[in-house]
Amino acid sequence: MMNQLDDLYQEVIFDHNKSPRNFGPLENADHEAKGFNPLCGDKINVYIEMDGEIIKDIHFDGSGCAISKASASIMTTLLLGKNKTEARELFEKFRTLITVEHDYDEATLGKLVVFAGVREFPTRVKCATLAWHTMQSAINNDGETVTTEKNE
Repeated sequence: MMNQLDDLYQEVIFDHNKSPRNFGPLENADHEAKGFNPLCGDKINVYIEMDGEIIKDIHFDGSGCAISKASASIMTTLLLGKNKTEARELFEKFRTLITVEHDYDEATLGKLVVFAGVREFPTRVKCATLAWHTMQSAINNDGETVTTEKNE
């Protein structure tokens, strides 16, 4: 089973790194934030267009390692149409998935389950969560650059 997950992990990470979804600035964004992971050098910008509490559209751009870019890409596909509370809840489930050994709900997490193995590499957890922390800052309109040195 673990070998299948490893294969799926590599396939999904490779695909989303090579062809990231929702990549590029978002013209009608009314929320945005910048994120930086000094350990790996990842830089992510998250752009969100809100319709009340609903994420009407979400994009990202920047540069980073494959894990960071793939996580951001998958995040944008999963959060589209969700409200702020659902976005925060999914982030918490994702963070638990990659930091704590436990049973997880594959139906809730979707493609995010491929990141389960990241917990074995603590420095990679910061890569995987950078876009998520940045998304949260964008939703909250914090206005500060998110850095992984303040998170986790």
